[in-house]
Amino acid sequence: MPTTPTTPRTQLDPRTTTNPLVRAGGRWLGRLNDRFPWNHNDHFHGWILRRLPRRRRRALDVGCGTGLLVDRLRRAGATVVGLDADAAMAEVTAGRFAGDPGVTVRHGRFEDVPADGSFDVVTMVASLHHMDLEPALRHAAGVLAPGGRLLVVGLARIGAPRDLAVDLVSSFVNPVVGVAKSLRRSRVPAGVLGDDVPPVPMRDSRESYGEVRDTARRVLPGARFRQRLFFRYTLEWTSPTS
Repeated sequence: MPTTPTTPRTQLDPRTTTNPLVRAGGRWLGRLNDRFPWNHNDHFHGWILRRLPRRRRRALDVGCGTGLLVDRLRRAGATVVGLDADAAMAEVTAGRFAGDPGVTVRHGRFEDVPADGSFDVVTMVASLHHMDLEPALRHAAGVLAPGGRLLVVGLARIGAPRDLAVDLVSSFVNPVVGVAKSLRRSRVPAGVLGDDVPPVPMRDSRESYGEVRDTARRVLPGARFRQRLFFRYTLEWTSPTS
C-alpha cells in the first residue's frame, strides 16, 4: 500500500519527528534547557506593564498563580483582584497578600466574574488556553470598562509552517536566555513563597496560533495578535469608549 509522505513540518518538529538527527538535537537542547531553566510567562510581564492603560484603578489577573503579576500590577497603582480556578494557587496568592487591602484573591472561574464593565485591566498569562476560547474572549469584553484593556500572554499549538519556524528559533535561543538570566541575581527574595508551593496546573493548547488570531479578530475587532519567541503569543485589545 502506498504510504502518506511525512510533511516537512512533522519532520522538523523535535516533539513529533522520527528523524534521528532532529531527535538527537532536541534531546541536546532539552538537557541544556534543564540546566538553565527560566520562566517564560514571567518574561512577558514587562510587555504587560508597558501596555497598561492610563486609567488602571482596578485590575483583574485571571489565572494569578503564585501572585507575581498581581504584585507588579499592585505596584503599578491598581487595586487588584487575583483569580484562579485552582484552589491551591489561590491559597498561595491569598497568603502572599494577607493584610493588603488593595488585593483580593478569589478561587473561581473567569466566566463567573460579573460582566459589569468594572475592570480597567484584565490580564491573562498562560490561562486563556484553559478556557473555551471564544466565550472567554466575549466575556472579557463584558468585564472591561469602556477604554479598558485586555492583555493576554498565551500558548497555542503549531498549525502552520511559520508557527514551526518561530518555535524552532525559540528552541535554539531559549538556552542562551537561560544562561544570561542565570548570571543575574534574582529580584525576588528567597523564601517569599516558602518551600511548599504547589505545582502550577498544566494543559496542552487546543487551538493553533492562527485559530487564536482569527477568533480574536472576529470577536474583538481591532485586537492585536502577535506570535512571539519562547512559545507564546501576545494579544492586546482595548474596549471601545463609545
